[in-house]
Amino acid sequence: MPIAHGTPLERRKNEKEITLPDVTLSTDDGRRCADLIAGYMAHRASRADIEVVTRQLGRYPRGIVSVASRCRVCGTPLVVVTRPLLREGVRRPTPFPTTFYLTSPEAVKAVSRLEATGVMAELTARLEKAATAPDTVDPADAGLLRSMTRAHLLYCRVRADLADALGDDITHIRSVGVGGMPTRVKCLHSMVGQSLAMGPGANPIGELALERIHEAFSPDVCRCVLRVGDGQAPGRAVETDGSQD
Repeated sequence: MPIAHGTPLERRKNEKEITLPDVTLSTDDGRRCADLIAGYMAHRASRADIEVVTRQLGRYPRGIVSVASRCRVCGTPLVVVTRPLLREGVRRPTPFPTTFYLTSPEAVKAVSRLEATGVMAELTARLEKAATAPDTVDPADAGLLRSMTRAHLLYCRVRADLADALGDDITHIRSVGVGGMPTRVKCLHSMVGQSLAMGPGANPIGELALERIHEAFSPDVCRCVLRVGDGQAPGRAVETDGSQD
């Protein structure tokens, strides 16, 4: 069931009731999502892309559709697009809500280090306060919640459009948030993946994370250890310490 914005959400026992701001996607937002999906379907991941992503992850990238973001210097994949219903390597089709999967080992390590500083708890506290006490919250926190609600809607829209293009059934994950969105921050990797894939304005927390890790990772500076066509044997991975599954 889609999230009803502007109304209380059902919460777990002993949790405060939250209310999301009344946010809807614009016509331009819809066109932006449609254009992204058209591009993904027209430019599917190549054999070379799949080989380097396999090395990045240390496993075959199940459900890979396309590359959503690349190093702007060498072209190595940074974020891949994953279909919403996995069919490879599973006994039965399995819903997979993380459409934008961060694969760059350099980015994954940098984001994991940022997560270890406690920033997720800090941001979650701001979002949850804005959602549970909207009449007394700081305007900046209210604005952050509004922007993250929009980021959540954008993610769901892209995932739904991708499912339509691929013929995937996403009944069980149609409105499922990724990384804790919109009221929590549980995985910065997912939010950074959305920012890199969708560009400025898509996810403010993803953009904040990118700003804070810029000395260790930036799509504009090539620090890629693994590159497309570098000849490294498939299956050899760079060690990372983050997970988005």
